[in-house]
Amino acid sequence: MTPVPITFEAVRKSFGAYLALDNVSLAVAAGEFLTLLGPSGSGKTTLLMALAGFVRPDAGHIRLGERDITRLAPNLRDIGIVFQNYALFPHMTVRGNVEYPLRLRKTAADEMRQRVEAALDRVQLGHLADRDIAALSGGQRQRVALARAIVYEPRVMLMDEPLSALDKNLRESMQYEIRRLHDALGVTTIYVTHDQREALTMSDRIAVMDKGRIQQIDAPQAIYHRPATRFVAEFMGEANILPAAALRHSPGAGPKVGSVVIRAESFHLSPEGLGDAAVALDGRLVAKAFRGENWLLTVMTAAGQEVAMSIPATRAAGCADLAEGAVVAAFAAAGTVHPLAEVATP
Repeated sequence: MTPVPITFEAVRKSFGAYLALDNVSLAVAAGEFLTLLGPSGSGKTTLLMALAGFVRPDAGHIRLGERDITRLAPNLRDIGIVFQNYALFPHMTVRGNVEYPLRLRKTAADEMRQRVEAALDRVQLGHLADRDIAALSGGQRQRVALARAIVYEPRVMLMDEPLSALDKNLRESMQYEIRRLHDALGVTTIYVTHDQREALTMSDRIAVMDKGRIQQIDAPQAIYHRPATRFVAEFMGEANILPAAALRHSPGAGPKVGSVVIRAESFHLSPEGLGDAAVALDGRLVAKAFRGENWLLTVMTAAGQEVAMSIPATRAAGCADLAEGAVVAAFAAAGTVHPLAEVATP
């Protein structure tokens, strides 16, 4: 399969008075694994369905390579899709489901058999080819849906929350399987999820969406550690947004004005090992909880702001003895303190 780049140019879509996509422009590199991440109603699935051809934009253009597909029928787009509910045919066997796209394309019998066998082998289900869909587990059904999507060798793969129905352990193992399959096939993949950890684990880049707009698009580490907006900072996990003036700054420790983001896990209860460039935060403990691998502390600053601190067990000595109301001095390396642009979320 030869991967192809994808371009969205000022794509706009409304459903009545509701603006689902607000002039979205986005370039996806050939062979890239891009995740559209955001809460319900952010526009991520609408953007995916516009690319698939099931939603027609009110304005803008969508291109596969140099080809404008904005008005092209879905079956002519050379795109494989895995839906949230898998959309498998319960009256067909595993083989019958995977064969279906090839039958629609009137593929010759010998070629169809070879392609189906190859697709099922890729997802490790060759031994279940004649099994009824109803007899499969959730993870096995998900693999059948993947095999059906790749059997006709599309250049683009779209996935709409394909792991949301699985339990935690199976979901995590399937994340690695999907990424392995993407790397093996070399297709351009766009993946939709509302799960931040899933996006961080699987993606080359993440596009964080809210209210029909892309808030930030970047590599996973940059999205997490250097959020561009307050929305991205808060959506991506336990982020504390503080006025820089609330921190005690050592020389060379960075900005002393504006707002900053500090992740909960960046805090230490001792300055040891942080070097000269560090910041400190003072407050009183209002709550604590042991979570196995860490302690979650909630500290109230003098200005009345609650700050979450996730202290790993490896550096949590003394956490068990902290009493409510205790004075806490917490420290963070300057490199983990990110200045937040004072830009209103659209």
